[in-house]
Amino acid sequence: MTAKDIQIRELKDIIIDQKQLIGALNIALTQSNAQSEQLTEQIKLLNEQLAYLKQKLFGTSSERRINDDQLSLFNEVEATQSDEITQLEVTVQSHNRKPKKLLSEKLSGIPVEQVICDIEGDKTCDQCGTELVKIGQEVVRRELEYIPAKVKVLEYVSLHYGCPECKETEEPYFEKAAVPKALMKHSIASPSSVAWVMYQKYANGLPLYRQEKDWKMYGIELSRATMANWVIYSATNYLKPLYDYCHRLLLKRDVLMADETRVQVLKEDGRNAETDSYMWLYRSGEDGLNPIILYKYCQTRAGYNALEFLKGFSGYLMTDGYSGYNKLTGIKRCCCWAHVRRYFIEAVPKGHEFNLSKPAVQGVEFCTKLFKIEEELRKKEHTPEQRRAIRLQKEKPILEAFWSWIEEQRPVRNSKFHKAILYTVNRKPYLETYLEDGRCSLSNNLSENAIRPFTIGRKGWLFCDTPAGAESSAIVYSTVEMAKAHGLNIYKYLNFLLSQRPSISMNDSELELLTPWSEAVKASCSIELK
Repeated sequence: MTAKDIQIRELKDIIIDQKQLIGALNIALTQSNAQSEQLTEQIKLLNEQLAYLKQKLFGTSSERRINDDQLSLFNEVEATQSDEITQLEVTVQSHNRKPKKLLSEKLSGIPVEQVICDIEGDKTCDQCGTELVKIGQEVVRRELEYIPAKVKVLEYVSLHYGCPECKETEEPYFEKAAVPKALMKHSIASPSSVAWVMYQKYANGLPLYRQEKDWKMYGIELSRATMANWVIYSATNYLKPLYDYCHRLLLKRDVLMADETRVQVLKEDGRNAETDSYMWLYRSGEDGLNPIILYKYCQTRAGYNALEFLKGFSGYLMTDGYSGYNKLTGIKRCCCWAHVRRYFIEAVPKGHEFNLSKPAVQGVEFCTKLFKIEEELRKKEHTPEQRRAIRLQKEKPILEAFWSWIEEQRPVRNSKFHKAILYTVNRKPYLETYLEDGRCSLSNNLSENAIRPFTIGRKGWLFCDTPAGAESSAIVYSTVEMAKAHGLNIYKYLNFLLSQRPSISMNDSELELLTPWSEAVKASCSIELK
C-alpha cells in the first residue's frame, strides 16, 4: 500500500468522523431547540400565572370587562375586520341614573322633634315699645340626632295572694301570679338581648369579642363565652324547628341551587384545628315562589353531604362545576355559566381584554351574549314557558356556535386557556340543561350572593370553636338571609322568633305563621321606610 493510499484512507476516516460529529451536533441542536421551546413555553405559562396572581391580589374583582356595543362575534362588519386591528376604543354605555332622593324623602318616617328658637329678652318693638305678636315661623335646618342604645334590667315580680279568713286554718289558701317562661333557665338572657347578639354577628359581621367591648360601653359585662352559649342554646331550641320546616318545604321545590365554602372549626373530634370544614348553602331558584335559603355545616366537602341533605328532592339543581354533586341521583343538574365565563376571563392576556383575535376574549364574548339575553328576559315578566321558548330561539344557536368554536381550539397545554376549555368541555352535559325549563337559571349567582355574607363575616370572626357553634351559626345565618330576602328588619324578626319560641311540638300550620313570608310577620317585622 502506497503512501497515497494511506493518506486517502485517513481522509475517509476523518470524513466519517466529521459526519458522525455533525450528526451528534444536529441531535444536540434539535434537543437544545426542543428544550428552548419547552423553557420558553414554561416562562410564558409562569408569566401568565404571575399576571393572574397580580390581578387577584391588586386588580378589580369585577368580571364586566367586555362592552357589548364594542365587541360581537356575530357582527358581520367586525368579523371581516383585519387582524391588524387589535385594540378597540372603550366607550361608556348611556344609561339613566336612578334619581336621588330629596332630603325630605330620606327623613320621612323618622320622628321629628322641633327645637324652638325664641327671641331672648323683652318681646317689644324697638321703635314704639309695643309688644310683639307671632306672625310666623321658619324651619332653618334639619339635623339627624343619634340616640345611643340603652339597656335595662327587667325584674319579673310574682304577686302572691292569700285568703285572710283561711290563713289561720289548717289549710290556708293562697295563689301566686304566673310568670312568663324564661328564654334560658338561670340566665339574664332575653329575646331582645339574644336577638341583638345574633344580629350584630350574623348580619353585621361583628365578632363576639368586639361585642363584649360594646356591652361594657352600656355598663354590663357580658363575656364572649356567655354570648356564645346564648346563641347556641337559642338556635338549637327555638330557631331549628322553623329551620327544619323550611328544609321540608325546600325539598318540595322543583328548582334548587347550591354552593359551599370553607369554615374552620377548632374542636372537632379526631381532626386537627387547621383542617378545613365546609358550610354548604342550599336555596330555592327563580321559580317565583317565596325564597328559602338554608345553610348546613358539614365536616367535609364530600358529595354525600349534599346527597343526605337533598334526600327526597327530584328536580333541577344549579351548582358550580364541583364534581361532588355528581353523587346526587334522580335530579337534573345544571352548571353555572358565570363560572365558565370566569375561566375565560382569567385566560385573557393582560392588556388584551378587548382584542377579538385572542381566543379567550372570543370565549368571553360567547358567554356575554348569553347573559345579555338573560338580562333582557329578566326585565320582562315572562312566564316560564315563554322564557323557555325565547331561550330555544335565541340562545340555542349561540350555544351551537360556541361548541363548534370549542372543537376548533388548540390551546397550549396547561395554559389558562387550556384549563378554561377543559373545564367547559367536561361540563358540557350540564351547561345546556337550563334550556329544558324556564324556571332554571343561567348562573349560580343567587347562591353565591347568599353565601357571600358568610364569607365576609368569616374574615371578622375567623373560625368556629366547636361543631355545635358551627351548626348554630348555620341556623342563624339561614334565618338572617331569609329575613333579608323577604325585606324584613333582621333584628325585629329574630326578636319576634325568640319571643314566639318555635318548638318541635308545633305543627306545620303553626310554623307557617312564623315564616318570613307570613303576612303577620311582614306586618310586624318589615323595614320601616316610607
